[in-house]
Amino acid sequence: MAMQLRVYVPPHPLIKHWLGMARNVETTPKIMRQTLAELGKWLAYEAIREWLPTIEIEIPTPMAETTATFVHPQTKLAIVPILRAGLTLVDGIQSVLPLESAIYHLGMVRDEQTLQPSCYLNKLPDRFDPQTRILIAEPMLATGGTIMQAMHELVSRGIDPAYVRIISIIAAPPALQKLSEVYPTMSIYAAMIDEHVNESGFIVPGLGDVGDRAFGTN
Repeated sequence: MAMQLRVYVPPHPLIKHWLGMARNVETTPKIMRQTLAELGKWLAYEAIREWLPTIEIEIPTPMAETTATFVHPQTKLAIVPILRAGLTLVDGIQSVLPLESAIYHLGMVRDEQTLQPSCYLNKLPDRFDPQTRILIAEPMLATGGTIMQAMHELVSRGIDPAYVRIISIIAAPPALQKLSEVYPTMSIYAAMIDEHVNESGFIVPGLGDVGDRAFGTN
Protein backbone atom coordinates (compact mmCIF):
# COMPACT_ATOMS: atom_id res chain seq x y z
CA MET A 1 0.00 0.00 0.00
CA ALA A 2 1.45 3.36 -1.05
CA MET A 3 2.14 5.91 1.65
CA GLN A 4 0.41 9.27 1.46
CA LEU A 5 1.56 12.63 2.79
CA ARG A 6 -0.32 13.50 5.96
CA VAL A 7 -1.51 17.09 6.27
CA TYR A 8 -3.24 18.11 9.50
CA VAL A 9 -5.25 21.30 9.93
CA PRO A 10 -6.22 21.18 13.62
CA PRO A 11 -9.74 22.53 14.29
CA HIS A 12 -8.56 24.44 17.35
CA PRO A 13 -10.24 27.78 18.12
CA LEU A 14 -6.97 29.33 19.29
CA ILE A 15 -5.26 28.39 16.04
CA LYS A 16 -8.14 29.94 14.10
CA HIS A 17 -7.98 33.08 16.24
CA TRP A 18 -4.25 33.62 15.78
CA LEU A 19 -4.50 32.83 12.07
CA GLY A 20 -7.01 35.66 11.71
CA MET A 21 -4.59 37.98 13.50
CA ALA A 22 -1.75 36.91 11.20
CA ARG A 23 -3.81 37.44 8.05
CA ASN A 24 -4.89 40.96 9.01
CA VAL A 25 -2.80 43.52 7.12
CA GLU A 26 -3.26 45.97 10.01
CA THR A 27 -1.40 43.73 12.47
CA THR A 28 1.80 45.54 13.50
CA PRO A 29 5.23 43.85 13.33
CA LYS A 30 5.41 43.45 17.12
CA ILE A 31 1.96 41.88 17.32
CA MET A 32 2.74 39.81 14.22
CA ARG A 33 5.76 38.28 15.94
CA GLN A 34 3.69 37.47 19.02
CA THR A 35 0.96 36.02 16.81
CA LEU A 36 3.34 33.77 14.91
CA ALA A 37 4.90 32.58 18.15
CA GLU A 38 1.41 31.59 19.36
CA LEU A 39 0.73 29.73 16.14
CA GLY A 40 4.08 27.98 16.44
CA LYS A 41 3.20 26.91 19.98
CA TRP A 42 -0.25 25.50 19.24
CA LEU A 43 0.74 23.80 15.99
CA ALA A 44 3.79 22.24 17.68
CA TYR A 45 1.53 21.03 20.50
CA GLU A 46 -0.54 19.21 17.88
CA ALA A 47 2.51 17.96 15.99
CA ILE A 48 4.14 16.23 18.95
CA ARG A 49 0.96 14.45 20.00
CA GLU A 50 1.73 10.69 20.06
CA TRP A 51 5.07 11.39 18.35
CA LEU A 52 7.67 11.62 21.09
CA PRO A 53 8.65 8.33 22.77
CA THR A 54 7.81 8.05 26.47
CA ILE A 55 9.07 6.18 29.50
CA GLU A 56 7.27 5.18 32.70
CA ILE A 57 9.04 5.81 36.01
CA GLU A 58 7.99 5.19 39.60
CA ILE A 59 7.88 8.47 41.54
CA PRO A 60 6.76 9.48 45.03
CA THR A 61 3.77 11.78 45.43
CA PRO A 62 3.00 13.44 48.78
CA MET A 63 0.62 10.52 49.44
CA ALA A 64 2.06 7.38 47.80
CA GLU A 65 4.22 5.89 45.10
CA THR A 66 2.81 6.01 41.58
CA THR A 67 3.82 5.49 37.98
CA ALA A 68 4.41 8.64 35.92
CA THR A 69 4.91 8.95 32.17
CA PHE A 70 7.64 11.23 30.86
CA VAL A 71 9.02 12.04 27.44
CA HIS A 72 12.03 9.76 27.06
CA PRO A 73 15.09 11.84 28.03
CA GLN A 74 17.26 10.28 25.32
CA THR A 75 14.97 11.40 22.50
CA LYS A 76 16.93 13.23 19.81
CA LEU A 77 15.00 16.27 18.63
CA ALA A 78 16.01 19.22 16.47
CA ILE A 79 14.28 22.35 15.18
CA VAL A 80 15.18 23.62 11.71
CA PRO A 81 13.85 27.14 11.07
CA ILE A 82 13.91 28.28 7.44
CA LEU A 83 15.19 31.87 7.64
CA ARG A 84 13.98 34.50 7.94
CA ALA A 85 10.34 33.79 8.54
CA GLY A 86 10.86 30.47 10.30
CA LEU A 87 12.55 32.26 13.20
CA THR A 88 9.16 33.66 14.23
CA LEU A 89 7.90 30.17 15.09
CA VAL A 90 10.86 28.94 17.10
CA ASP A 91 10.06 30.46 20.52
CA GLY A 92 6.52 29.09 20.36
CA ILE A 93 7.72 25.64 19.35
CA GLN A 94 10.32 25.54 22.11
CA SER A 95 7.77 26.59 24.72
CA VAL A 96 5.93 23.26 24.48
CA LEU A 97 8.98 20.99 24.27
CA PRO A 98 10.13 19.43 27.56
CA LEU A 99 13.50 18.47 26.05
CA GLU A 100 16.57 20.38 25.07
CA SER A 101 16.50 20.64 21.29
CA ALA A 102 19.22 21.76 18.92
CA ILE A 103 18.31 24.56 16.50
CA TYR A 104 19.91 24.31 13.07
CA HIS A 105 19.39 27.43 10.96
CA LEU A 106 18.83 27.11 7.23
CA GLY A 107 18.79 30.38 5.28
CA MET A 108 16.95 30.29 1.95
CA VAL A 109 16.16 33.10 -0.48
CA ARG A 110 13.93 32.94 -3.53
CA ASP A 111 14.73 34.64 -6.82
CA GLU A 112 11.93 37.15 -7.52
CA GLN A 113 11.85 36.36 -11.25
CA THR A 114 12.47 32.61 -11.49
CA LEU A 115 11.03 31.75 -8.02
CA GLN A 116 13.93 29.32 -7.61
CA PRO A 117 15.45 29.11 -4.11
CA SER A 118 19.08 29.34 -3.18
CA CYS A 119 20.76 28.68 0.17
CA TYR A 120 22.80 31.44 1.80
CA LEU A 121 23.25 29.85 5.25
CA ASN A 122 23.46 26.18 6.15
CA LYS A 123 24.18 25.30 9.79
CA LEU A 124 23.12 21.66 9.47
CA PRO A 125 25.63 19.07 10.71
CA ASP A 126 27.38 16.81 8.22
CA ARG A 127 25.39 13.83 9.52
CA PHE A 128 22.40 13.37 11.80
CA ASP A 129 21.69 10.40 14.02
CA PRO A 130 19.05 8.52 11.98
CA GLN A 131 16.72 8.48 14.99
CA THR A 132 16.62 12.29 15.18
CA ARG A 133 13.16 13.79 15.00
CA ILE A 134 13.00 17.06 13.06
CA LEU A 135 10.53 19.94 13.38
CA ILE A 136 10.88 22.27 10.40
CA ALA A 137 9.64 25.81 11.05
CA GLU A 138 8.45 27.24 7.71
CA PRO A 139 5.41 29.55 7.88
CA MET A 140 4.51 29.39 4.16
CA LEU A 141 4.51 26.34 1.89
CA ALA A 142 3.75 27.96 -1.46
CA THR A 143 5.46 26.81 -4.67
CA GLY A 144 7.39 24.13 -2.78
CA GLY A 145 10.86 25.05 -4.04
CA THR A 146 12.28 26.11 -0.68
CA ILE A 147 10.91 23.22 1.36
CA MET A 148 12.02 20.68 -1.25
CA GLN A 149 15.58 22.00 -1.10
CA ALA A 150 15.45 21.98 2.71
CA MET A 151 14.27 18.37 2.70
CA HIS A 152 17.02 17.40 0.28
CA GLU A 153 19.61 18.87 2.65
CA LEU A 154 18.17 16.96 5.60
CA VAL A 155 17.74 13.61 3.86
CA SER A 156 21.26 13.78 2.40
CA ARG A 157 22.51 14.05 5.99
CA GLY A 158 20.77 10.92 7.19
CA ILE A 159 17.32 12.12 8.26
CA ASP A 160 14.41 9.74 7.71
CA PRO A 161 11.50 11.74 6.17
CA ALA A 162 9.10 9.76 8.38
CA TYR A 163 10.74 11.51 11.36
CA VAL A 164 10.11 14.98 9.93
CA ARG A 165 7.16 17.19 10.81
CA ILE A 166 6.66 20.63 9.29
CA ILE A 167 5.11 23.46 11.29
CA SER A 168 3.54 25.82 8.75
CA ILE A 169 0.93 28.57 8.98
CA ILE A 170 -0.40 28.36 5.42
CA ALA A 171 0.14 25.56 2.90
CA ALA A 172 -0.84 25.53 -0.76
CA PRO A 173 -1.38 22.70 -3.28
CA PRO A 174 1.83 23.17 -5.35
CA ALA A 175 4.07 22.58 -2.32
CA LEU A 176 1.92 19.76 -0.97
CA GLN A 177 1.95 17.97 -4.32
CA LYS A 178 5.74 18.15 -4.61
CA LEU A 179 6.24 16.90 -1.06
CA SER A 180 3.71 14.11 -1.54
CA GLU A 181 5.47 12.80 -4.63
CA VAL A 182 8.94 12.62 -3.07
CA TYR A 183 8.41 12.43 0.72
CA PRO A 184 5.05 10.70 1.31
CA THR A 185 5.96 9.49 4.81
CA MET A 186 6.32 12.93 6.39
CA SER A 187 3.65 15.02 8.14
CA ILE A 188 2.62 18.67 7.95
CA TYR A 189 0.77 20.69 10.57
CA ALA A 190 -0.78 23.87 9.20
CA ALA A 191 -3.34 26.41 10.34
CA MET A 192 -4.93 26.52 6.87
CA ILE A 193 -4.62 25.27 3.30
CA ASP A 194 -5.17 28.05 0.77
CA GLU A 195 -5.93 27.04 -2.81
CA HIS A 196 -4.17 29.69 -4.88
CA VAL A 197 -0.55 30.70 -5.53
CA ASN A 198 -0.19 33.79 -7.75
CA GLU A 199 2.33 34.43 -10.54
CA SER A 200 4.72 35.99 -8.01
CA GLY A 201 4.76 32.81 -5.92
CA PHE A 202 2.68 34.22 -3.04
CA ILE A 203 -0.20 32.32 -1.48
CA VAL A 204 -3.58 34.04 -1.84
CA PRO A 205 -5.16 35.12 0.49
CA GLY A 206 -2.13 33.96 2.50
CA LEU A 207 -0.19 36.25 4.81
CA GLY A 208 1.95 38.26 2.39
CA ASP A 209 5.70 38.30 3.02
CA VAL A 210 5.89 36.91 6.55
CA GLY A 211 9.50 37.96 7.12
CA ASP A 212 8.86 41.56 6.10
CA ARG A 213 5.65 41.76 8.12
CA ALA A 214 7.19 40.25 11.25
CA PHE A 215 10.42 42.21 11.20
CA GLY A 216 9.10 45.52 9.86
CA THR A 217 11.08 45.47 6.62
CA ASN A 218 10.05 45.67 2.98
